[in-house]
Amino acid sequence: MSAGVSDRAFVLQQTEAHVRELLSDDASGHDWWHIDRVRQLALHIGRSEQADLYVVELAALLHDIADWKFHDGDISVGPRRSAEWLASLGVEQATIDHVADIIANVSYKGAGVATPTSTLEGAVVQDADRLDALGAIGIARTFAYGGHAGQPMHDPTLPPQPHDSFDAYKNTKGTTINHFYEKLLLLKDRLQTPTGRKLAAERHAFMQQFLDRFHLEWRGEA
Repeated sequence: MSAGVSDRAFVLQQTEAHVRELLSDDASGHDWWHIDRVRQLALHIGRSEQADLYVVELAALLHDIADWKFHDGDISVGPRRSAEWLASLGVEQATIDHVADIIANVSYKGAGVATPTSTLEGAVVQDADRLDALGAIGIARTFAYGGHAGQPMHDPTLPPQPHDSFDAYKNTKGTTINHFYEKLLLLKDRLQTPTGRKLAAERHAFMQQFLDRFHLEWRGEA
């Protein structure tokens, strides 16, 4: 039997508090406010696409509690910890499995790696997460992560790498500017929902304008 409205409200409230506590000190761009933005975007897309908003909100809240980038590239940690947390709250198994599946497939894994989702809710959350990597917020998060990871900002002698496998993507230490070409500029065409694609267009254009200006200034032409 599905949880009642009050039970679902309790689960969401407890999950929000749990994630806030876990990510309160993050300085890599994967902090609580990233989670909150993805949740709001996912709910907006989910309403437009008529998705299950309970599953969408839970997956958005939990999608980064154990990101593979901070767990030696292990993509199993996030889904497992999310499932354990939801089980501790007595969430029904079907919902736990659905949320864990979304989290297992939400991440970008390289230019040559397809990352399809098996449900509408998965597409919604993946689109929301990718939208937060675009536009002004995306630019800010990219430089925050680059500094956190100790990456050079830019090195024009190092060309972007079109990673053809997840192993290549996670094991290549590049530059912050290359990350735009290796991932961020590719996201617009990989969004899955009509609502997500519409939201991505302006963010993508803004990011491209920033890069055009960056390269002009780098070369001393502006």
